[in-house]
Formats: sequence, structure tokens, C-alpha cells
Amino acid sequence: MAMAVAQHHHRESSIDKHLDSSGKYVRYTAEQVEALERVYIECPKPSSLRRQQLIRDCPILANIEPKQIKVWFQNRRCREKQRKEASRLQTVNRKLTAMNKLLMEENDRLQKQVSQLVCENGYMKQQLHTLQPSAATTDASCDPVVSSSTTQQSMRDANSPAGFLSIAEETLAEFLSKATGTAVDWVQMPGMKPGPDSVGIFAISQSCSGVAARACGLVSLEPTKIAEILKDRPSWFRDCRSLEVFTMFPAGNGGTIELVYTQTYAPTTLAPARDFWTLRYTTTLENGSLVVCERSLSGSGTGPNAAAAAQFVRAEMRPSGYLIRPCEGGGSIIHIVDHLNLEAWSVPEVLRPLYESSKVVAQKMTIAALRYIRQIAQETSGEVVYGLGRQPAVLRTFSQRLSRGFNDAVNGFNDDGWSVLNCDGAEDVIIAVSSTKNFSGTSNPASSLTFLGGILCAKASMLLQNIPPAVLVRFLREHRSEWADFNVDAYSAASLKSGSYAYPGMRPTRFTGNQTIMSLGHTIEHQEMLEVIRLEGHSLAQEDAFASRDVHLLQLCSGIDENAVGACSELIFAPIDEMFPDDAPLLPSGFRIIPLDSKPGDKKDSMTGSQTLDLTSGFEVGPTTNGARDAVSCHSARSVLTIAFQFPFDSSLQDNVAIMARQYIRSVISSVQRVAMAISPSGINPAVGSKLSPGSPEALTLANWICCSYRQVCICRIVYYLGAELLRSDSLIGESVLKHLWHHQDAILCCSLKSVPVFIFANQAGLDMLETTLVALQDITLDKIFDESGRKALFADFAKLMQQGFAYLPAGICMSTMGRHVSFEQAIAWKVLAEEDNSVHCLAFSFVNWSFV
Repeated sequence: MAMAVAQHHHRESSIDKHLDSSGKYVRYTAEQVEALERVYIECPKPSSLRRQQLIRDCPILANIEPKQIKVWFQNRRCREKQRKEASRLQTVNRKLTAMNKLLMEENDRLQKQVSQLVCENGYMKQQLHTLQPSAATTDASCDPVVSSSTTQQSMRDANSPAGFLSIAEETLAEFLSKATGTAVDWVQMPGMKPGPDSVGIFAISQSCSGVAARACGLVSLEPTKIAEILKDRPSWFRDCRSLEVFTMFPAGNGGTIELVYTQTYAPTTLAPARDFWTLRYTTTLENGSLVVCERSLSGSGTGPNAAAAAQFVRAEMRPSGYLIRPCEGGGSIIHIVDHLNLEAWSVPEVLRPLYESSKVVAQKMTIAALRYIRQIAQETSGEVVYGLGRQPAVLRTFSQRLSRGFNDAVNGFNDDGWSVLNCDGAEDVIIAVSSTKNFSGTSNPASSLTFLGGILCAKASMLLQNIPPAVLVRFLREHRSEWADFNVDAYSAASLKSGSYAYPGMRPTRFTGNQTIMSLGHTIEHQEMLEVIRLEGHSLAQEDAFASRDVHLLQLCSGIDENAVGACSELIFAPIDEMFPDDAPLLPSGFRIIPLDSKPGDKKDSMTGSQTLDLTSGFEVGPTTNGARDAVSCHSARSVLTIAFQFPFDSSLQDNVAIMARQYIRSVISSVQRVAMAISPSGINPAVGSKLSPGSPEALTLANWICCSYRQVCICRIVYYLGAELLRSDSLIGESVLKHLWHHQDAILCCSLKSVPVFIFANQAGLDMLETTLVALQDITLDKIFDESGRKALFADFAKLMQQGFAYLPAGICMSTMGRHVSFEQAIAWKVLAEEDNSVHCLAFSFVNWSFV
């Protein structure tokens, strides 16, 4: 009897309950549920004929109505979605917990830094009060200590294994004090605010020796995998030419010590490349964290190959590295520190800001490392989808080969077989040739091309002013016909495809103007895009007029984000066969534009951090201030453009190809200069980026017109609504008018008088309200900032505005460019009159007491 009861209870517990379409519970036996599960697993699609056949062929389901089965399958899908969502939420929760832990640690570090600064400040105040003449003697007495320490360090570097462990332990301690302590005064990287969509937390050094950057973030990979990737620096650091482990031995505590020689590329043709001779220490801490730290060893001539190092300037790596901590539930928290001394003395003065900028180190090394790891993590999890059926690793290899090939061409190292042709030193274009370098990029000899003559490279570097690198690169990418010669592209493509070295012009080809861009893939946050370009062409010869002369290019485009501080912009391309084989030989050419920061301590250095800090410096008018304005404009928005184009040649045609290449590169330079002048804001500080309409006055004149027109409207018509003065002072003259208007508490905006009015000016409050900048202001139309009721009110009062010169809009809601609602108590609109002819120049709006809802 007891056994029967137990079987009954077991049978009841195996019954599955489901709501049918009428809201009643339907009971299914365990056998029925098992049969339904089998059908669902084999045919999950609701409309599948196979599912209906399986249901009909299953006798145990014959007594269940089709509607009830349909409801069961719907409930089954809902439960599956709930399980997946619950699993996803658990994963997100684990990541958020780890990120919260990281933020708490960062907050603790910042608090320690603040406390340290407060103590240092108090100590300095005390020293100022008690300063004695003996202080100079005390300072001098420190010199022997430093000298002794330096001598001791040099001695330890010279002694191999005996002193290496001591150096490694010191390196570890110094690195950890930078990664999680207060050894370096870190400040937030401009334009890289942490948030839910951010890759990580980024900081740069402030007033420390050398240049340093720091990053920390959460990565969905195991610590050992992350360490393996980061130690392979050439795979992710595009400026790394080679990394050779000279020797490796155990440290005695489970770690390893390596002596590493690293060569890096120079970014331009104007400065030599850098190399490093370092000690790398890999160990595991007591808390389970994995550490890879590194620092330079003394000796400028040391390294595995002193002869190869002669082309490089020996740079110094201060204690740097990676701290990788495992997270509960998978993944890792990683801290990255890069601290370098790039020996800026060895480069021309115009380029020194590039070698003295922590922002550049952050973008090129620190941020790039963290983004690369996250990219690998996403590819491993299947989150990244690429085009044309290519595997992520293959496309990543193509990107690295394009970048490496371009860097090789720019640097022209002797051990790659490059030699410079005769030049008198006055040439603006450098011509170099190489007959030994392997350009196939593959170890398969069958896929390698035999270049009878070799490769010729024409390259040059120039200074650009008043043009954002991202804007210029976007234009070069989208408007190739503005600067490129299709015949030259066709020549390079034909040479690589067939091995024939016909001189350009022997088979004239016409470019139809059709350019097709096919995307292959991009990195997270779209910093880098890999794509195939098809240029449509037709032969001009009658015998093959119907033959296709299309040219295909594999292209790498990066740095098109205008808000990325310190990042360079690149457009690198290489002819490729239309079949696009994985082992295709590549001969990259292209452009690199690197922004130059202002010199440290310069008044305008702050312009790089914010585009709208000081209007008056860029909008001065009058013959006495134009020179100063142009000087400021040029200095605060400078960049270095490096161009390198490569051409295969036969030995019998070397001179002809050299002449063609020199002429072509000069033509490209001329076109780029023309494009830069056309798309740059002429005569206006680009850091401010005013986009006033053609023929309009500069900001100082416009500010006077705004205030004068407002004053006339106030006195004559609407004193009740507007008050006496916009700026409430009659004593403001000259530049002070613009300055006070810029800092006015109300949001003041001006729009053009066109069929579709667009904004041409806004003060700081106006830019804050719209959540935009002066650069992007011209893309915003008047109707876009109002909601439906606001547009109706504006249209209703528009005729009154044009007739009597002003209009009053009641309290309402408008929209920022980020989609946020902004409330205001009232808005006043008036016509802005030009003083010369009393004509209406634009419309002005003042939003009083605005705030985000």
C-alpha cells in the first residue's frame, strides 16, 4: 500500500501544468512532456511541417488538442527565453560586481592621492615659513646619494643573473605603486570618461618625469591568456617592429626573468626610430594576481645586435607592465601602466610635443592594448561578425600586414634592403629602393612574387595647420578621385597581379568615377575599419575596350573619431586580386596624420581638452590682431602628415618609375593641401570651430550686433519682458562684450534666415543646453530642438517676430542633440540687425532658466 502511494505521488510530481488559451490549467503526463520536448528539440520553428508530422506520428499526443499543443510550445519558448535572460543577467551582474570593485579601488587610490597632496601642500607651506639658507646645502648634499644609487644600479645591470632578481623585485614594487598606488599623479584622460559603455578607465600622468599612461578594465579572458597576448607586443602594438627574447631563466620564486630587445617604428620620416633593452619579470602574487612588469637596463649599446641598433635611438622604459587579477565567475580585471622616456631631444623641435605627450602614449599603447584584448574576447565569444565569410584572425592579420608594410616603407631600414637614391638634401620627396625585402607576407614560396627589380618608395612629411586629422582622413577615404590617379593604381595592381612592369601610360585607362566600399570588419568602438575598395575603370584602347579594368584595394582606415585626444588618423591601402586570397602579397601605401599638442605651459594648451573654453582668443578682429589670431590658430591645431607610396619596378625601368613616383607624390601633396584648405575653417581658430555662414561677421562683431539689437528691442518695445539690457552694463566695449555674452547664464543661440534655419552661433550655456559643440552646431536646424507644441508656438509667433522684431515664447520643452528634454521658463526671440545697412542678419533666441528634465 505504501509503495502504491509512493508511485502515485511520483506520478503526480511528474505531471506538467500549462495554461491553455482559455486560461485553464492543462495537465500533461511525464511521457507526454517528454514527447513534446523531443518534438520541440527536433523542430523548434513553429511553422515547420516536420513538427506537425512528428506530432501526428506520436500516439501519446493524439488526445491533446492542437491549440493546447500550440500553447505548450509557446510556454516552452517563453521558459527558454527566461532561462537565457536569467543566464545573461547573471553574467552582467558578475561583470558589474567586478567593475564596481574596480571603481571602489580606483576611488580608494584617488582618496590616497588627495590625502598625499594635502600633506605635501601643508609641508610645502611649512617649508616656506621656515626656509633657511642652509637649504641650498641640504639640496646639494642629495646629489652624491643619487649618483651613488645610479652607480649601484649600473653595477647591478652589468652583473647578469646575480643582480637581475633584485632589479626584478624593485621593478615589481615600483610598477605596483603606479598601477594601484600614488607613485604617479594620474589625471583622467581627456575625452575618455568612464561609463557603462566605456572600454575601461584611462588616465595620463601629470607633471612626472617622462610620459606615462594607465588603464584598467574588465576583460572576459583568463589571466594566463591575457598575459600571453600582451607579452606578444608585435601582435597588438602597431609601432612595434620586432621583439626578441635574448635570454630567459627562472627567478627562483616560480616566476621568470627575460632580457628583451624591442624595436619600434618612427611614425614619420622626420625622426629616427626607437629601441629598448629591458628586463621583463613575470610572477604570481600571493593573492593569485598575475604580474608582467618591465623596465630598461642600463647601457646604450647593449642588446643582441649592436650593429642593428645603430639605426635607432635608445629609449628608456620606466617600470611598466600589467597586473591581471582573476574575477569570480570568470574573466579578469587588468591594470596596464606604460611609462617611457622617448628621448625627445633627438627629434626636430616641431615634433617634440609628439614625444612628450602622455596622450599619444595612452592612445598608441595603453588604450590599444586594452581594446585589443577586449576585441579578442568578443571574437572568442562569437559577438563579432565579419563580412565575406572571413575569420577574425585572417582579417586581423591583414590589418597588421597593412600597418607593418606602411611602417616599413616610412622608416626604410637598411636591414630590410632599403637604400636612399641620390639626393642633394633639398628634395622634398625621398625616393628609396629595396630589392631584398619579402613583400608577400607569407612563408609560402608559391604565393610569393619575384620582383626582378624591387620596390621603390616615394615618401614625404609635411606640417598641416588648422585641419582636424579625422576630418581630412574621412575626406580622403570618401573622395579618392580628388587626389588619386587611377592609372597609377592600375599600374600597381597589374604589376602585382601579373608580374609585368609596364610603365604607366602604356595602357591608358579611364576611371569611371564609381567607387564601391565593401566592409570586411571593424574593431570595437569603430576605431579601425578594414574594407575592400573597387574602382571601376575602362581601357581607352579600342582592341580591349570591353575588357574590365577594375582595380581592387584592401584598405585600412583608423582614427576617424574627432573626439579622440592624441590619436593619429591613417588611411592605408594596397592593390589586391579580386579573388582576395588569404596569403595575397601586399604593397601598402597611404597617409598618416598625427596631431601635435601645444607645448607644456602654453596658454592655448587647454584648447585641446575643450573646444569651447575661450572664444575671444580665436575671434579677434581688426588689422592689429589678425597676426596673433593666426599664430594661435596654427599653433593650437597643428598636425604632421606623412605620405608613403610604394611601386614595384623592373630594373630596366627604375629611373622611369622614380621620375613618375616623385611627380605623383608631389601631385598628391598638392591635392591634399588644396583639400585641407577647402575643408578647414579659414581664418578662424579650429579649436573653437566657428561655423558662421559665408559672408557673416566674426564672433566679436556678431556679439555687438546681438546686444545692440536686443537693446533697441528692449527700449522701444518690450521692456516688460526683456528688461533693460542683455548684459546689464553700458560700460562693456570691445572684447568684453563677447566674453560676457559667452559666459551669460541664459542660453543664447543664433540661427540663419534660410528656408531651413540652421544655428550659426551659441554661447557656452547654449552649447551646454544642446549638448553639442560649435563645430557641430551648423548641423542642427531650428525645428529639431523643439517638440511638437514648441514648434506650433514658434510657427504661430514667427510672423509677429518678423513684423515687430521680437517674440515671446512661454515656458516649454526643447530637445538636446543627445535626445534629452530641456525645460525653460521662457524664451525670447529677436531679429539681429547688421549695423552697416540695418538689414536683418539672423535671428537670436534667449532661453531663460533652462534645465534638464
